[in-house]
Amino acid sequence: MKVKAEKTPSADEKCRLDKWLWAARFFKTRSIAIDAVDSGKVRVDGDRVKPAKEIKIGMLISIRNKEFEIEVAVTGLSNIRRGAPEAALLYAETEQSKAKRENAKITREADHAIRERGAGRPTKRQQRDIKKFTGIKI
Repeated sequence: MKVKAEKTPSADEKCRLDKWLWAARFFKTRSIAIDAVDSGKVRVDGDRVKPAKEIKIGMLISIRNKEFEIEVAVTGLSNIRRGAPEAALLYAETEQSKAKRENAKITREADHAIRERGAGRPTKRQQRDIKKFTGIKI
């Protein structure tokens, strides 16, 4: 008796959004990727979607995180998490996104003089350095 082999979709044909985000190494775990999609931090072609959304090559995905905001075009599909060099082949960052990240990097450089919240009161030595740097007498 011959058993008919069913055609199963390969990794290149179908891919869930949460699995792709995890495989492309934007998020450390799938559950974190699901939470980000549910909270609206991940958009596909400008629309809010569900984690099970099937993505295809050529779709634009925008990801907003605490550290970065990035827009990428899907260039490959994978349901398996591999090394970073292989994960980088799954997407291509848009030129507009690259320019936005460069501008954000420049503006963050100006934040060097801001003290960390909760760092406590400056020591006497730090106060002297602050006075010397700013020229303000406290």
